[in-house]
Amino acid sequence: MNDIPSSTRPPVRLAGQRARLPRNRFDRMEWAGAFGDLGTLIPFVTAYIAVLHMDPMGILLGFGLPLVACGWFYRTPFPVQPMKAVGAAAATGAGSMAMLHGAPVIAAAWLTGAFWLAIGLSGLATRIARWVPREVGRGIVLGLSLGFMRDGARMMVSDVGLAAAGLALAFLLRRSKALPAMFALLLLGTAWSLATDASLLSELGHVAFAPRWPQWHGSDFSWSDLLTGAIYLALPQIPLTLGNAIIGTKEENNRLFPERPVSIRGIAVSTGLINLFGATVGGVPMCHGAGGIVAHTSFGARTGGASIILGTLLIGLALGFSGSVELLLRTLPAAVVGVILFIAGALLARGNLPRLADKRSAVLVLLTAGAALWNVAAAFVFGLGLAWLLKRRAR
Repeated sequence: MNDIPSSTRPPVRLAGQRARLPRNRFDRMEWAGAFGDLGTLIPFVTAYIAVLHMDPMGILLGFGLPLVACGWFYRTPFPVQPMKAVGAAAATGAGSMAMLHGAPVIAAAWLTGAFWLAIGLSGLATRIARWVPREVGRGIVLGLSLGFMRDGARMMVSDVGLAAAGLALAFLLRRSKALPAMFALLLLGTAWSLATDASLLSELGHVAFAPRWPQWHGSDFSWSDLLTGAIYLALPQIPLTLGNAIIGTKEENNRLFPERPVSIRGIAVSTGLINLFGATVGGVPMCHGAGGIVAHTSFGARTGGASIILGTLLIGLALGFSGSVELLLRTLPAAVVGVILFIAGALLARGNLPRLADKRSAVLVLLTAGAALWNVAAAFVFGLGLAWLLKRRAR
């Protein structure tokens, strides 16, 4: 686990000269950083496959190709993540709403893609973001990071001894380039699963290459599916996406990589495009995310190579091993996934702690973060209202 650069010096540019983006790297640190966001990816992918019985092919391909495209275009460890509010609603709603299955999820991806593409291209996303104080964005990201730590701790409780070993290993190897911490955690988790589950090794022996072509999904859902996807899945996600996946991603990327800045408009358009593509192959609603950038960089990634590596692996799994994905997910214990999520959350929190010298700013950040621990969408509205009240009081 490497320390995240708090700032880097922008390249010197002559007048009228275009900035040259750095080349993507594919060294061992990029490989290690590629797996830094597994703490977010694995639980949601598992829920979609195991609870809603969605086809792993569409889900993995939906993530894989956008990851490759983002790594090539942005040249930073730009993440592509499951939309958290949608994923949580889908996983928990499956037991309470008989009508919820894979089709409304795909419909929600279509609606989400169209919405963000439209407000991105129109410039509306940029105008809305200008109304949001920076402290509100930082508070949402801080709350999200604390939520990562909380969820990681809950997963670590499933095997305290294994989690403690993982944390110790990550700490000891936090600066190692010979054996990056992420590789050690993956090896530890796999070895533990094989040692404690006698049937797992035998089952893995039957994993075979089984190529499949993608199935294209157009309008193969009903009006009922479209309505369910809009009301229960897509609409509740909008404030969360704006706060974390749009504003938060821009702030975090530009903080870590000031020489490779991104814009609100660009991220909104990108969010629209990746969802429209994902919907065509049977994928789930996706977004970018401030936590994903820190998750990748905390384990060594510094370029888009990490995103390309992870995306390529997901494409390979989708096209050749989609029938074995559920089995392969069992090789990484929940306690180790929790360690990865906890570390990413701790580093994200460290980068967004408020300066206590500015009491007004600190209060706004901390109270918004506290609200975000309960509900990120509500925290967005709460933060805006609190910022308005504090500004009025200061007059």
